[in-house]
Amino acid sequence: MLYTKSMELSTAQQILVVVLASALAIFLILSIVAAVLVIRLLATLRMVANKAEHIVESVESVGDVFKRTAGSFGVLRFLRGIVDTVHNHGKGGHGKD
Repeated sequence: MLYTKSMELSTAQQILVVVLASALAIFLILSIVAAVLVIRLLATLRMVANKAEHIVESVESVGDVFKRTAGSFGVLRFLRGIVDTVHNHGKGGHGKD
Protein backbone atom coordinates (compact mmCIF):
# COMPACT_ATOMS: atom_id res chain seq x y z
CA MET A 1 0.00 0.00 0.00
CA LEU A 2 0.97 3.53 -0.56
CA TYR A 3 1.79 5.64 2.37
CA THR A 4 -0.13 8.99 2.32
CA LYS A 5 0.65 11.70 4.75
CA SER A 6 -2.08 13.96 5.95
CA MET A 7 -1.96 17.53 4.46
CA GLU A 8 -3.09 19.18 7.62
CA LEU A 9 -1.03 22.22 8.65
CA SER A 10 -0.13 23.13 12.15
CA THR A 11 -1.19 26.47 13.59
CA ALA A 12 2.28 27.96 13.04
CA GLN A 13 2.27 26.86 9.43
CA GLN A 14 -1.19 28.32 8.85
CA ILE A 15 -0.08 31.65 10.35
CA LEU A 16 3.01 31.62 8.15
CA VAL A 17 0.93 30.97 5.02
CA VAL A 18 -1.45 33.83 5.88
CA VAL A 19 1.43 36.24 6.60
CA LEU A 20 3.25 35.34 3.37
CA ALA A 21 0.08 35.55 1.28
CA SER A 22 -0.71 38.96 2.78
CA ALA A 23 2.84 40.19 2.17
CA LEU A 24 2.65 39.00 -1.44
CA ALA A 25 -0.70 40.73 -1.97
CA ILE A 26 0.63 43.99 -0.51
CA PHE A 27 3.79 43.73 -2.64
CA LEU A 28 1.75 43.17 -5.80
CA ILE A 29 -0.54 46.13 -5.06
CA LEU A 30 2.44 48.40 -4.35
CA SER A 31 4.15 47.20 -7.52
CA ILE A 32 1.08 48.01 -9.62
CA VAL A 33 0.78 51.47 -8.05
CA ALA A 34 4.50 52.13 -8.61
CA ALA A 35 4.24 51.00 -12.25
CA VAL A 36 1.29 53.32 -12.87
CA LEU A 37 3.17 56.25 -11.29
CA VAL A 38 6.28 55.55 -13.37
CA ILE A 39 4.18 55.42 -16.56
CA ARG A 40 2.56 58.77 -15.68
CA LEU A 41 5.96 60.27 -14.90
CA LEU A 42 7.35 59.08 -18.23
CA ALA A 43 4.36 60.56 -20.07
CA THR A 44 4.89 63.89 -18.30
CA LEU A 45 8.61 63.83 -19.10
CA ARG A 46 7.81 63.10 -22.75
CA MET A 47 5.48 66.12 -22.86
CA VAL A 48 8.13 68.33 -21.24
CA ALA A 49 10.74 67.10 -23.72
CA ASN A 50 8.41 67.84 -26.65
CA LYS A 51 7.73 71.36 -25.35
CA ALA A 52 11.45 71.96 -24.82
CA GLU A 53 12.14 70.77 -28.36
CA HIS A 54 9.48 73.14 -29.68
CA ILE A 55 11.00 76.03 -27.71
CA VAL A 56 14.47 75.25 -29.06
CA GLU A 57 13.11 75.18 -32.61
CA SER A 58 11.39 78.53 -32.02
CA VAL A 59 14.59 80.07 -30.65
CA GLU A 60 16.53 78.72 -33.63
CA SER A 61 14.03 80.25 -36.06
CA VAL A 62 14.19 83.59 -34.23
CA GLY A 63 17.99 83.42 -34.43
CA ASP A 64 17.78 82.76 -38.16
CA VAL A 65 15.46 85.73 -38.61
CA PHE A 66 17.86 87.99 -36.68
CA LYS A 67 20.79 86.67 -38.71
CA ARG A 68 19.00 87.37 -42.01
CA THR A 69 17.79 90.75 -40.78
CA ALA A 70 21.25 91.76 -39.55
CA GLY A 71 22.69 90.76 -42.93
CA SER A 72 20.07 92.81 -44.74
CA PHE A 73 20.69 95.82 -42.49
CA GLY A 74 24.43 95.49 -43.09
CA VAL A 75 23.89 95.68 -46.84
CA LEU A 76 21.49 98.61 -46.42
CA ARG A 77 24.01 100.45 -44.19
CA PHE A 78 26.72 99.84 -46.78
CA LEU A 79 24.50 101.18 -49.59
CA ARG A 80 23.48 104.16 -47.47
CA GLY A 81 27.14 104.93 -46.79
CA ILE A 82 27.85 104.89 -50.52
CA VAL A 83 24.86 107.13 -51.25
CA ASP A 84 25.83 109.55 -48.44
CA THR A 85 29.42 109.64 -49.66
CA VAL A 86 28.37 110.33 -53.24
CA HIS A 87 25.82 112.91 -52.12
CA ASN A 88 28.30 114.68 -49.83
CA HIS A 89 30.99 114.54 -52.53
CA GLY A 90 28.55 116.04 -55.02
CA LYS A 91 27.78 118.92 -52.66
CA GLY A 92 31.43 119.57 -51.93
CA GLY A 93 32.52 119.30 -55.58
CA HIS A 94 30.17 122.06 -56.79
CA GLY A 95 31.10 124.49 -54.02
CA LYS A 96 27.70 124.27 -52.33
CA ASP A 97 27.21 123.88 -48.57
